[in-house]
Amino acid sequence: MPNSAPSPPAAVLSGLAGCVPPRVVTNDELAERLATDDAWIRTRTGIRRRHVIEPGQATSDLAVEAGHRALGNAGVDSVDAVIVTTTTPDRPCPATAPTVAARLGLAGAAAFDVGAVCTGFVYGLATAAGLITSGVAGRVLLVGADTYSTIVDPLDRANAIIFGDGAGAVVLRAGRADEPGAVGQFDLGSDGAYEDLITVAAGGSRKRSTGDEVQRSERHFAMRGSEVYRHAVTRMAESARTVLRTGGWKIDDVDHFVPHQANLRILHSVADDLGLPRERCVANVDSVGNTGAASIPLALADAVAQQVIRPGDRLLLTAFGGGLTWGSCLLTWPELPLPAHPYDRGEEAPS
Repeated sequence: MPNSAPSPPAAVLSGLAGCVPPRVVTNDELAERLATDDAWIRTRTGIRRRHVIEPGQATSDLAVEAGHRALGNAGVDSVDAVIVTTTTPDRPCPATAPTVAARLGLAGAAAFDVGAVCTGFVYGLATAAGLITSGVAGRVLLVGADTYSTIVDPLDRANAIIFGDGAGAVVLRAGRADEPGAVGQFDLGSDGAYEDLITVAAGGSRKRSTGDEVQRSERHFAMRGSEVYRHAVTRMAESARTVLRTGGWKIDDVDHFVPHQANLRILHSVADDLGLPRERCVANVDSVGNTGAASIPLALADAVAQQVIRPGDRLLLTAFGGGLTWGSCLLTWPELPLPAHPYDRGEEAPS
């Protein structure tokens, strides 16, 4: 009898890191310019503080530092591909990933951006897994990085209180589907009929092609909060149920629920909808705010550094973002060196 064909390789998580810029913006600092107070912000968002970049810094600066740390955590100095998922690239053209790769000494590796707003990290995981399982790459560096302080109007009371800047990164390698850290059960979706719920109107080809004068508000991030809240809870819960069903997991099998850190009310509402105890919900939004595509890897790095997440724990990752987009993934946590806490500056990344 002929031997059966070998199974394709699986993408296995082998490194993790996160970073945030050193400057901290507290609720009290925001309250001075937004005619609000700490209690109002915390009641509506669960956020106490957020980190923001200094003038002259950009998304790639955070991405390079997070990538540098993740490579170190994985104990490797080379990869076959670099993926950066972001809504705030350094420039509309070119992509940010080649810059990040070059600064990390990875010139020559495939490098490209993924744009799925706050669902970007889950989309990026699926993309990286596809590169590995297809044999295109043996090792991939995936970075989620966003600097929302560059696109949010600092006088926008509704949004300036929510967002922070940060980056998180993972290294994935070819391995076996049955080993801890293997990713492979995904649910991804979108609905462009709601594209205007979360948007930056100017900066792309649509506004330029009309010939109309760009208004100040159109250069900044805009979100219809109440509608986004409803869609976020519904889509994240539906996606989570789908991936659990696909993976053959029951809700009681989930040790930790790691959602996109939109705000604490959304996190708890999704957990409640799923019937998950809130204490299983990994949340660091109180300390960093909503960091877009960086939020899930930052939450992972935070929880792993504090040994809240341990090897063998079963994780459900779920995200929602503009587009609209949403996605979920199942993962059993592998044995990794403890990463530096994201709030630590650590070893300086390449310049």
